[in-house]
Amino acid sequence: MITLDPRTSALVLVDLMERIVGQELAPYSGGVVVARCAAMASAMRKVGGLVVNVRVERPNVTAQPPGSGFVADARPQEGDLEIVKRTWGAFHNTGLDEELRGRGITTLVIAGIATNFGVEQTARFADEFGYEVIVLECGTTGLDAKAHEFAFEYVFPRLGTVATSAELLAALG
Repeated sequence: MITLDPRTSALVLVDLMERIVGQELAPYSGGVVVARCAAMASAMRKVGGLVVNVRVERPNVTAQPPGSGFVADARPQEGDLEIVKRTWGAFHNTGLDEELRGRGITTLVIAGIATNFGVEQTARFADEFGYEVIVLECGTTGLDAKAHEFAFEYVFPRLGTVATSAELLAALG
């Protein structure tokens, strides 16, 4: 069971973009992950917690590829923080750490796509920067089910807490 103070917690949703959600993913489809993340974001907003929407842009190009926007159910809402990254993780040269610290955030709940890329890199940096890290197994999916399972068995437990979306929703009341 996890406990959260919404005033010091943020839900970080990684790369819920059309061109990423539409890929062949495992163990969960992009649509399933988006639905779970949308429910968690709604619950976080209702209790006054911060939702951080992260998307990637390819560096040094004049136009991003088609599908580079957020899917409809994952679009930022009023009061959310939108972060644009140009590397795998959400922290490098994005201002995310400064934004979170300026808001008194100490706990990050991380979900999104893809497990072994943007999600894992963001969780690793969050741990290094001293945040309490919670990674949501059923709110995350990858390009390969075995790699996803490896991350949740061996990597994420060493960075913080592995939880389910049901546990997060219960913690938010």
